[in-house]
Amino acid sequence: MDVEQLARIQFAITIGFHFFFPSISIGIGAIVLVLETLRVRNRHGKADTYDRAAAFWTRIFALTFVVGVGSGLVMEFQFGTNWAQYSAFVGDIFGAPLAAEGILAFFLESSFLGLLVFGHGRISSRVRWFAALMVVVGTLLSAVWILIANSWMQTPAGYQIIDGRARLTDFFAAALNPSIVPRYLHTVASALTAGAFLALGVSAWYVLKRRHLSVARAVVPIALVTAFVGSAAMFATGDMSAKQVARTQPAKFAGIMAIYSTSTGVPMTIFALPPTQRAADIPQGPELQVARLLSFMTYGDWNAPVTGLDQFPAQDWPPIALSFLSYHNMVLLGTLMLLVMAFGAYYLWRRSLFRRPFWLRAAVLATPLPLIAIQLGWATAEIGRQPWIVYGVMRTADGVSRIVPAEQVAISLGLLVGLYVLLGALWLYLMRRELGHGPAPAPGDGGDEAALDELPRHENALRAGQDVA
Repeated sequence: MDVEQLARIQFAITIGFHFFFPSISIGIGAIVLVLETLRVRNRHGKADTYDRAAAFWTRIFALTFVVGVGSGLVMEFQFGTNWAQYSAFVGDIFGAPLAAEGILAFFLESSFLGLLVFGHGRISSRVRWFAALMVVVGTLLSAVWILIANSWMQTPAGYQIIDGRARLTDFFAAALNPSIVPRYLHTVASALTAGAFLALGVSAWYVLKRRHLSVARAVVPIALVTAFVGSAAMFATGDMSAKQVARTQPAKFAGIMAIYSTSTGVPMTIFALPPTQRAADIPQGPELQVARLLSFMTYGDWNAPVTGLDQFPAQDWPPIALSFLSYHNMVLLGTLMLLVMAFGAYYLWRRSLFRRPFWLRAAVLATPLPLIAIQLGWATAEIGRQPWIVYGVMRTADGVSRIVPAEQVAISLGLLVGLYVLLGALWLYLMRRELGHGPAPAPGDGGDEAALDELPRHENALRAGQDVA
């Protein structure tokens, strides 16, 4: 492999591994804030239950946050090592949001997280709630600055090319580039969903195992509502993002949808064999399409024209098969997630949620789905942008460092993979230990078996593995 391929693989592994942790952190941070709010309001006399739930999920947040920080630092260092030409070209623009993320977001989030973790029992109730709020604000601000930087690569604005470098001429035009709003909303909705699915899956597992029942039963409805709203918001914001891509990155949109020729009344492909890089080699096989739906969903007109790949030179086409597969599988998983949460919301509304062990098991099995969908969505965005590192301005091949040989990149890639395997294994081990310990028991609690006595009679049937309708 050459330097470009190795550098791209290394960065893909880095960002793929790192992105798991901010996604979980944003969602779990929101769950903690809701629990802290309910604790302060002391609804239904459950302040102690919400207190123990908030403390437990704060520990999960802190563990995930630490791993995310470490993997994120490695990602940023690669800009100066493997991608020195790119860094030199966009340093005037790219450096500002990354610096702002560290100064305005990271320190805010980490400072109040420390207060939330180590100040438990030492700070007042209101201060603790405020710390949880600031942690959430910090996570959202961090996402703002990171996505400003990445969105500028997708839809560059507010700059001029001077002496071979991109120079910032309008900060607000660069920061509020055409893709930032839909991409930010879609990313936050996805992260909220990922954290909510994790909290829901763990709590549902506790209910099925008859462990930590008071806390688990308090968290399940909160996480379920968050996951349902987040899943629906993923579709709404994803639709916004797709329409923006069609306007500002037509070659990327055509690659994602495998549209080779410009035409009107374009159908939406639901299922098809993986497309090829050449229109002449389109595979013949089973496919499922909805007539003219893509034109309508993109432009609000059933007969609207959609730009195809034939309008662009072949060297400017993205990898079509990877773009198509990552996008359509992301949508498939998103649909499955929304369906599972819709059934859960219905059971919650009918007050029969805890009488549905099959749904609780489905919630446990669905825990990783948002994280997989997020990885597919990120792949869609980044692979679909190729061959550009700055869309329409700088090619990826031109951004690679010129003085770093392929051998050194390969060695660092191997070391990085080994490091991430160890770091990922450590995170899983610590997560398993935390989940095994669970929330702190209530003062004077007789244990989970005693808590069973507080359940309605039909819920005790779950213990015997019965499915009570």
